Amino acid sequence: MPALEVMCSLIGWLCLYSLFCCSFTKRGPEWNCRLVTLSHGVLIVLLTAYVVFIDGPWPLTHAGTENTELQVFALAICLGYFFFDIGWCVCYRTEGPVMLAHHTASILGILLALLLGKSGCETCAVIFGSEITNPLLQTRWFLRRLDLYNSLLGDAVDLLFILLFATVRVGVGTVMFYCELTSPRTSVIMKLGGVVMYGLAWVFMVDIARFGYKKSMAKYKRWIENHKLKEINSQKLDGLLDKSD
Repeated sequence: MPALEVMCSLIGWLCLYSLFCCSFTKRGPEWNCRLVTLSHGVLIVLLTAYVVFIDGPWPLTHAGTENTELQVFALAICLGYFFFDIGWCVCYRTEGPVMLAHHTASILGILLALLLGKSGCETCAVIFGSEITNPLLQTRWFLRRLDLYNSLLGDAVDLLFILLFATVRVGVGTVMFYCELTSPRTSVIMKLGGVVMYGLAWVFMVDIARFGYKKSMAKYKRWIENHKLKEINSQKLDGLLDKSD
């Protein structure tokens, strides 16, 4: 029964959060919530990847078909997490309206798929595409808190995050969005939900593109300044050597 599975999922994430709070008492609530988010991201990406690529059916050709037991299980786990996360975000007021809208749209989309008993395959595909960048996002946050972000590892995480978001969430997401809109089996309300999620993906993509541009320009300016400094130091050294001669 989906309602029971969702409730068990919510309790499970709450217990995991409590465990992290007891283990990392000095880190604060957001640190522990981010650990839960990271755990969910890894778990749900692996689970939905199995649902989409192995168990099937293929979402690009079977959008709107009846849900399988494994699809319902994956959706219930994800829905329980989103209930936990949106409750935490509202309680601590850590997220802006765009992220809260994304969480709300995700909850409504999963609820519709469970209540209608259909469109589980494309909903799992959307979850996979949405959550595949989540572990990288959480890794970036932890690197910043540990003062390890301004390093080669931080640059690699940012680059991989941007590439995955652009190729999977926007690139493949566009194909998925088209297949859902043109599928005769998909209900109108699920298609409207797809429009909302696709629109939010582009809002995030614009913000990420701005971030990537600013970071690239900042690194380029820093490289130019370092290059000029090396030239100045080299000229000073040559001058000292000439005088010594």
